[in-house]
Order: sequence, then structure tokens, then C-alpha cells
Amino acid sequence: MADGVTASSLGPIDWDAPWLQPWRRQGQPVAQSVARGCSVHQALQAAAPHGAPMAFAHQSELPAGTAYEQYIRDTRRVPTRDNLHDFFNGLVWLHFPHTKRRLNALQAGAIAADGVQAVRGPLRDALTVFDENGALLWAPAPLWDALRARHWQRLFIDLRPLWGEARLVLFGHALMEKLVLPRKPMVAHFYQALVATDSIANLDAWLASGIDAGRWAAKPFTPLPVLGVPGWWPANAAPGFYADPQVFRPPPAGRGAGVG
Repeated sequence: MADGVTASSLGPIDWDAPWLQPWRRQGQPVAQSVARGCSVHQALQAAAPHGAPMAFAHQSELPAGTAYEQYIRDTRRVPTRDNLHDFFNGLVWLHFPHTKRRLNALQAGAIAADGVQAVRGPLRDALTVFDENGALLWAPAPLWDALRARHWQRLFIDLRPLWGEARLVLFGHALMEKLVLPRKPMVAHFYQALVATDSIANLDAWLASGIDAGRWAAKPFTPLPVLGVPGWWPANAAPGFYADPQVFRPPPAGRGAGVG
């Protein structure tokens, strides 16, 4: 395999991790296929449903000088390297095909209009942040209020029982790659889900239909140290876990720590 995916490189994935539960049913068999010697793009393609809007291709099919996003839009083929990053990217394509197509269309449209620049514009930057590091959260209003205020004590301790009503789904493939070796400072950029559902297909349809270029250019995301989510990391059961200002940072100067 050209980029070095082996059984050992996908083997460390803990499919029992809470954040991987929505991905396990399809993801674990794909990882097992790769462990048996299949290339990542072949394993993903074998898992794709009949009539899927996108196919997976080896990275070598991407012509030199052609923008990745433009190639996907033009060919409906996703160039895929044999590495963990593209493995998770492929899983997101399998689960969120409509959203990924919408993100790709906006990226390709911006590239067609402005070219590939050294610095991404606001829209492409926001799309990339979510594509790489985003997550979806439906939660009762008090949790969102505390999260936006960075009132960590209220969010994670006072309101801890409310997390049982929340619904969280990771989206960013780089985030999932990093969480293979979890560390406390890892931050996800959460987008507020307005539908409370355990169905990724429903989330995909809702999210894809609501991505507005103007609004998303303003990055409507809220950062959250993802291992602080109750039940996602054993260490956060100790209240002192959140008393770490290097990870759970206070509100910016001028913003109170209250709800708002």
C-alpha cells in the first residue's frame, strides 16, 4: 500500500469509544478489510450502498495540478490515500453523503471563482474547519447557553444530568483520526443541531439542506474540549478535571461567565 496503511495503523481504533458508536457498524468491517490487505478506497467502495452518489478512487487518479475539491465535483470520485485520515474521511462520505456533497460544491464553487489561493477565504476556511474538526450537538437550551458562555462548572457539573438528553455526533474526519490517541486538549467545533434524532440519515438530510454560504462564512461553531463530554472519558468524572484553564479556557475579556 503506497501510503503505509497496515493492520497496525488501523488496529488501535477503539470501536467501543463512545464517540465512535455511530460509526462502528460500517467502520469496523471496513477497517477489518484493510487489515486483511485491501486498500482503503477498495474497502470503502465495497461498503458503499448501491447507487451511492460518490465512488472512491486511489489518490493516484487525481491529476497533477487539479484541485482535490474540483476533481470530486467534476468526477464524483473521492481520491483516497491509504492512511487513517482518508479512512475516516471515507466513513463520513458513507454516512453523510448529502452534507459532504454540499460542502464539496461550495468549496469547488469558491475555487472556480477565486482559484486556489495561499490563504483560504472566509467561506472555504469555515467549511474546512467543520469538515476536518466539526461535530453536531442537539442539547437542551441550558446546556447550549452554558457552552456558549464557556461556563464550564455549570455546563459539566451543575447541569451534568442534562447531558443524558443530548445527542452528539462527530463529523470531522481529522478529529476522529486524532481521537484514536485521545488527549485532553482536543477541541471539536460544534454546530447546533435543531433536530433531536439518533438517525444519521435524518441528520444528513437536515444539515445538507441548511448549509447557507453567507451564514457559514461567519463560522457558526462553538468550540468544546470534546473529552469533557460526560461519559466520553473516565477522567472527567472527577470535578477537578475541568479546573484546567489551559483546556477549559475562561470567556474572552469583556464577556461574563454567565449564561448568554
